[in-house]
Amino acid sequence: MSNNIIVQKFGGSSMGDEEKIKNVARRISSTYKQGKKVVVVVSAMGKTTDNLVKLAYNINPTPSKREMDMLLSTGEQISISLLAMALHKLNIDAISLTGLQVGINTDSAHTKAKILDIKTNILRKYLNKGKVVIVAGFQGVDKNMNITTLGRGGSDTTAMALAAALKADLCEIYTDVDGVYTSDPRVITDAVKLDYITYDEMLEMASLGAKVMHSRAVEIAKRFNVKFEVKSSFKKTKGTIVYKEFKNMENLVVTGVTTNKNEAKITITDLPDKPGIAAKIFKLLSDNNINVNMIVQSSSPNKTNDISFTIDASDLTDAKKIIDKNLKSIGGKNVYYDKNIGTVSIVGIGMRSHPGIAKTMFETLSKNKINIQMISTSEIKISCVIERTKVDTAAKKLHKAFQLHNINKKTRG
Repeated sequence: MSNNIIVQKFGGSSMGDEEKIKNVARRISSTYKQGKKVVVVVSAMGKTTDNLVKLAYNINPTPSKREMDMLLSTGEQISISLLAMALHKLNIDAISLTGLQVGINTDSAHTKAKILDIKTNILRKYLNKGKVVIVAGFQGVDKNMNITTLGRGGSDTTAMALAAALKADLCEIYTDVDGVYTSDPRVITDAVKLDYITYDEMLEMASLGAKVMHSRAVEIAKRFNVKFEVKSSFKKTKGTIVYKEFKNMENLVVTGVTTNKNEAKITITDLPDKPGIAAKIFKLLSDNNINVNMIVQSSSPNKTNDISFTIDASDLTDAKKIIDKNLKSIGGKNVYYDKNIGTVSIVGIGMRSHPGIAKTMFETLSKNKINIQMISTSEIKISCVIERTKVDTAAKKLHKAFQLHNINKKTRG
C-alpha cells in the first residue's frame, strides 16, 4: 500500500557546485509538486570529504577516529543547509537536519559505524506539515552522543535505511551515471545499461567493486524489500530499477562483469593443522573492524596449512600491524603481503541453473595468459584474484566472451 513517500539521495558529484545544487533543488521541486512527501539525503559537496581528510593528515598523521568523524560530518551539514536555501528560493518549504537531529542511532565504531535504529517521529512530523526534509547522509550518533560516520558509501546507506524505516514507495539514488551497466563503461565502451536488476545481482556487483552503490545499502534494501532506482542527476532518463526477481530473469545467464583494484592479499604459511587457528586469525581482524573478502586454505602432507585471504587495500596497514604482532601466537611461520592484486568477477541470477559458466570464464582467462591466484564462488557469481595490471583486460575479454554487449534487456521486465 502506497504511503506517498519518496526518498531521494544525491551524491557528492551531484552537489559539486552552486549550479549543481540549484539543479538538485529543481529535481526535488518537480517531485514535490507531484504531491509526494519527499525526504532527501545528500553527500558532501564534490571533493569536500577528500580535502578534509587531507587537512587532517597534514595536521596529524595518526588522527583520532572520533575526531575524524567530528570533522568529516561537517561536509554533509554544508550541503543540507545550502540545498535548503536553494529550495526556499523556489518557494518550497524545506528543513535541513543532521543525523543526530533525525535520530539515526549507530554503534560506536568510529569511521565504520553501523545503523542500529532510526526514530521516524521527527521525520513524519515535518513531512505531515508539507516540508521537504533534507537529511545529512553518512552520519549518526552513538549512545554516548558522539557523532559517528558510516564509512564508504555511507550516504547510500543513510538513504536506504530511511526508506526502510519510513516504508517509502521508492528510493531514488541520483549519481553521475545513468544506471547500472553490464560493466564499467569507462573501461568497456560497449557496456550496456540494464533496465532491471535483482537485489542479489546488485548486491554481488556492489560488493565486488561496482562503483555505483555500496553493498551495505543494497543489503538493507533486500532485507526490508525497498524498491530503488539508480539514475542520473544530470539527465532526465530512466535509470535501473533494483527489486525482487522478475519473470524471465534466468534467461540471462550472466548479467555483468565487475572489477576491484582496491584489494590486498595476505598469506600466512605453515600454520598448525588443528581446529581454532583460522577462527583466531579472523577474530583478530574482526575485533579491529577489518572485513575479509575472500579466503583460501590449503593443506600440506606435513600437517600444516597455508591461509590466503583478501581485504580492502585501505585496511592493509592496520592488518599488517595485527598479524605481525600475533604471528607467533597463532603458530604461523611466515606472512606475505601483496598489494599488486585485483579481482574480476562475473555475476548473474541465471548462473545457478546453467552449467559451464566457470569453464568459459577460466578458458577465457587462460587464453589471454591471465593467471588465477584465488577463486571464490556463490550461486550467482564467480570471482578470481589476478594480477592488478591485468584486471581491465580480463574484464574486457569476459564481457566479450559472455556477449554482454548483446544483452537483451527486454527479458528483464
